[in-house]
Amino acid sequence: MRIARIVVLLGMVVGLFSLPAMASADEAALVATTTTLAGPARYEGQTVALDVAVKATGGAPVETGAVTVDRRIGGVWQPVANAVTGADGHVTVPATMSRTVADNVFRARYAGDATYAASASAARTITLLRRDSRMGFSAPLRVVDETYAAFKVLWRTPGGVPIRGSVRIQQKVGTRWVARKTVITNAEGRGAWNFKVRTDSAWRAVGITRSWVKGAISGTRKVDNRPPGVPFTMPAGAPYPRIKLPAQPRATRAGAAVTISTIPDAVWRQMVGVTWHSGCPVGRSSLRLIRVNYWAYDGYRRRGEIVVNARVAGNVGAAFKEMYDGKHPIRAMYRVDRFGWSDAVRGGDDHKSMAAGNTSAFNCRSVVNNPGVRSPHSYGTAVDVNTWENPYRSRTGLVPNSWWQYHPHPRVSWRSSTHPVVQLMRRHNLRWTYGNDDTQHFDAYSSSGRIAPRCVGECH
Repeated sequence: MRIARIVVLLGMVVGLFSLPAMASADEAALVATTTTLAGPARYEGQTVALDVAVKATGGAPVETGAVTVDRRIGGVWQPVANAVTGADGHVTVPATMSRTVADNVFRARYAGDATYAASASAARTITLLRRDSRMGFSAPLRVVDETYAAFKVLWRTPGGVPIRGSVRIQQKVGTRWVARKTVITNAEGRGAWNFKVRTDSAWRAVGITRSWVKGAISGTRKVDNRPPGVPFTMPAGAPYPRIKLPAQPRATRAGAAVTISTIPDAVWRQMVGVTWHSGCPVGRSSLRLIRVNYWAYDGYRRRGEIVVNARVAGNVGAAFKEMYDGKHPIRAMYRVDRFGWSDAVRGGDDHKSMAAGNTSAFNCRSVVNNPGVRSPHSYGTAVDVNTWENPYRSRTGLVPNSWWQYHPHPRVSWRSSTHPVVQLMRRHNLRWTYGNDDTQHFDAYSSSGRIAPRCVGECH
């Protein structure tokens, strides 16, 4: 009995070890295969014919082979179709190309049968061709300064398919194109941007290349910036200032936006040794810097600055606010420091300031063409306005020119106490002291009266 049991157990063990050997023999009997997948490059939305081929070792086609084609979408393999190979071992499976490159990855799997072993192709990315595109771009031909210009883009293929993507709106700066805004077009391929164009300028729109479409560049659109005010036109035969100043910065705040402050360090450094020096009757603490928007001769709102005595800063600022509100043009409003020192007046060069048509106030100097007599400008209580068009009759003649004395224009010059500028100045306690002998000059009085001492004759 014992011997019989051992024999049975040995037989079971031998049987267990012999089963894998039998299975390996069956697998070895199957013919190995190779499965491949290929397809031509296509545009998005087009149908690509995926060619699947199954071949046995040696290259013989596998006929009537069951094939499954998978597509990787969002990183996950999903079946596309089941098909059966023909006599040549090939089968064609159609698929629609996606705009997303990563979703155009395919593979084929052959299931195998009693004769042929299963096999699978490598993952194959079908090349996505980029379509041409066209960029439409519109911009206004002209825009009033400080108002918005509407830029619009329309991005589509030549066949009219809208493109959703990034479009850079660029401005030409010198010889370079500089991106100012990136607009994302919507499902219709449209995008828009509103922008305050502050200068005459050239613009274009550039569509950024996408996976399925080429980038595109629009034509150039030129925008003409127009002034919000009425420019002053020089009369025929009128002389222009001998010194041309750069235009001051465009205003950015609404209205006159008057600010009055103590003298900043940077401004004081520019003043010392030019408009202020040792021996001046007022010091830094007695002066104030006024910054104010004004209507320039070119019709634009610009921002200027003058230095005045602290005791009259309020009424001087209010006067320039009323000039702004009334749209009375001012040619320029720079501090006299920019014109440098003048030995002739022992202070800031008022001859150059007048020759530039500059509006100014504080300048510790002598009276022009009357050396030795201190000017009321030394106290920061006198203001000269539109100096080119409003001459001063000095001891040696009219300066800075004589033409304008006899050819005044009511918008920028005055020869009567009834002129609107003379009247508004008087409302703010700035007196047109010398009338037509010094048409540009106004003396500011504080609430307690005159600050600068009176002098004999004209004290420009």
